Amino acid sequence: MTDNPLLSPSTLPYGLPDYDAIRAEHYLPAFEQAFAAHKDEVSRITVVRSMPTFENTMVPLETSGRLLGDVARAFYTVSSADATDEIQAIEEQLAPLMSAHQDSIQLDSALFWRIKTLHDRLDELGLDAEQRYLVERHFTEMSHAGAGLDDEAKARLTELNQRLSTLTTQFEKNLLADTNDLAVIFDDPAELDGLSEGEVSAAVQAAADRGLDGKWVVTLTLFTGHPYLSSLTDRASRERLLAASRSRGSRGNAHDNRDTLREIVRLRAERAALLGYDSHAAYITSDETAGSPAAVHDLLRELAVPAARNAVREQQKLQAIVDAEAAPFPIAAHDWAYYTEKVRAAEYDLDRTALRPWFEAERVLQDGVFRAATDLYGITFTERHDLHGYHPDNRVFEVHNADGSALGLYVLDLYTRDTKRGGAWMNSIVLQSRLRGTAPIVVNNLNVPKPAAGRPTLLSLDEVTTLFHEFGHALHGLFATVTYPHFAGTNVFRDFVEFPSQVNEMWIYWPEILASYARHIDTDEPLPADVVEKLHASEAFNQGFATSEYLAAAWLDQAWHSLSSAEAAEDVDVAAFEAAALTDIGLDNPAVPTRYSSTYFAHVFSGGYSAGYYSYIWSEVLDADTVEWFRENGGLRRENGDRFRDRLLGVGGSKDPLEAYRDFRGRDAVIQPLLERRGLAD
Repeated sequence: MTDNPLLSPSTLPYGLPDYDAIRAEHYLPAFEQAFAAHKDEVSRITVVRSMPTFENTMVPLETSGRLLGDVARAFYTVSSADATDEIQAIEEQLAPLMSAHQDSIQLDSALFWRIKTLHDRLDELGLDAEQRYLVERHFTEMSHAGAGLDDEAKARLTELNQRLSTLTTQFEKNLLADTNDLAVIFDDPAELDGLSEGEVSAAVQAAADRGLDGKWVVTLTLFTGHPYLSSLTDRASRERLLAASRSRGSRGNAHDNRDTLREIVRLRAERAALLGYDSHAAYITSDETAGSPAAVHDLLRELAVPAARNAVREQQKLQAIVDAEAAPFPIAAHDWAYYTEKVRAAEYDLDRTALRPWFEAERVLQDGVFRAATDLYGITFTERHDLHGYHPDNRVFEVHNADGSALGLYVLDLYTRDTKRGGAWMNSIVLQSRLRGTAPIVVNNLNVPKPAAGRPTLLSLDEVTTLFHEFGHALHGLFATVTYPHFAGTNVFRDFVEFPSQVNEMWIYWPEILASYARHIDTDEPLPADVVEKLHASEAFNQGFATSEYLAAAWLDQAWHSLSSAEAAEDVDVAAFEAAALTDIGLDNPAVPTRYSSTYFAHVFSGGYSAGYYSYIWSEVLDADTVEWFRENGGLRRENGDRFRDRLLGVGGSKDPLEAYRDFRGRDAVIQPLLERRGLAD
């Protein structure tokens, strides 16, 4: 296809794909040519008759696959955020092809021999630190992928990988369809009592988008709970909303995910055994900072005991409020958020649901997220109205360093839609690399309900937190400055990747930042000082629930992926397995459901967090310790930002992450700041 815009370098700034010209039918032909080009580039490395050197092996390997990377990032950006039926069909067809191609490179015996030869002679090669680490990582990753297996084992491994790629794609497709199908339709606005005008407007708009004029539709979030559960006064409405969320992927319909996840678990366990590991969890953690499932399990169990204890204390306070009402009832999961706000109001005189007028989205972005980055790192943001993303809701910003030099592009996709998967995330469209001469383009996706035309977008405090969090990932992607694309952006160990994003959350409450962005939509008055004090005072409030629901999900992930090949091959009842796992760790409180149940646990069954959902709390140990460092050193100061950027964010994946942390902090992280933050300290 000669007119395929994906097969020619983009003429747009920073290599932004020309999404206005790209059509769905362009993707598969572009992938086919990119696969062929990449294989040809690698074959030119392996047919070299001279002995391997860094220059004749590693450099051409790092320059290879550029077309494939460009096409893949352009496509997967769209397939996650605007997955039309046509795009979903392409993704299903593409999944096994991409898996087979990746295996053809990662399992290439001739390529592995060349890299192993270099690895065996590392001390003789005179390489700089990044070059040396590049050889080490390629050798480790190819070994981990199975490059050292015999041909028969490789053939089976390739079959497993292709089937798993198909299954994980199917899991995500099922989840998106069932999430859309289970959006809760309300017939009477009284059923939505307690929601703000903007939230009701969003429900009207969602209904109109589905052709349901005269109705109100509340779409579901990725996680079990929902922001509206804290506001809805009608208990039946709350129950409907949570029941819909918890039933996703397990209703026995065409979108049921139970068989899919069971097969995923079985094949992952078989693959781990083939590669010489006791379980998928052992396989995954062997090449993460954790090192082993035992280290993960020890941390989760250590935190689960005080978290469950605190959740029970919180539940007793909620029950006391309900017992004082005219018609008391036992607190259920769908009541927790609503009565939590009542307890918060009683103990702290604070109603978080009433704060939305102070969190207008544009102001949060410009005067909060962007300003914190400018104050800390000196970078500036200019909206490029002449540049377009993959959807009309996209906004594109050019980012410059303090000296005026160009840094990259930042794309924001704020609003939810039926074609977007749930949750929030960051991804890259273009990777920075000195070798390739490329600068980064990063994307942040959120799922904020879009109000009707002309209405302001008012965020909840949780949505404000999400925006700051995801922007922390974006900064990591923008700042990483490396020679080799293998290390670009957020290409770090999975259980380290959440660390920079969690650190960026600290600026939400930083006095000058909060005063800048938290201003009333109508009066421009700042968030009252007494409210700010109450927010600080209540930071550890409800942490028993929050920590328990997270740890429960992390433990479910570990439980599924700690099964041996023989155990995973048994006919496992999903609900019974979940119940047993949560009982095992003591997080089986019916009023505190797991943040994700298995059938809608996209992080681990269709995303990149399999056996790695523990990463959030693992990274939070580093995060809490880093926040303490910032506070000890004056907080929002350029010197602090420069140190954090240069020694941590800027190195990307070109250095062992814990070594980079020690370089920044001067020591290893300690857990005490995390325990204090979450109210888990004795």
